[in-house]
Amino acid sequence: MEILSFREYCLSKKGAVEDTPFDEDTLCFKVGGKIFAIIDITLFESVNLKCDPEWAIELREDNPGILPGYHMNKKHWNTVEFNTTVPDKFILELVDHSYDLVLESLPKKMRDLIIKA
Repeated sequence: MEILSFREYCLSKKGAVEDTPFDEDTLCFKVGGKIFAIIDITLFESVNLKCDPEWAIELREDNPGILPGYHMNKKHWNTVEFNTTVPDKFILELVDHSYDLVLESLPKKMRDLIIKA
């Protein structure tokens, strides 16, 4: 996976924006002001993605390239390593899952505005 294609994919989601709220190396992708993906743009070794808690455990057990979320709530976040045992296509599916979880957590009015945009 290359950083530019990953970035383009995240920004292709409705209402998605990018931000560097922590430092110049940590790029966050947000929808409705809430983060759905975090990467280190200098190293680009992994991405933190939100995940359904039950599925998060299953994913970690089945794949050594998926770990508890680094510096995140490990119940709700996974760290997914790039260029390892996790296929790029599956990483993008996990981005979709993270985005959908965050979008669904938004207030209905905000969610409807994003969806209709």
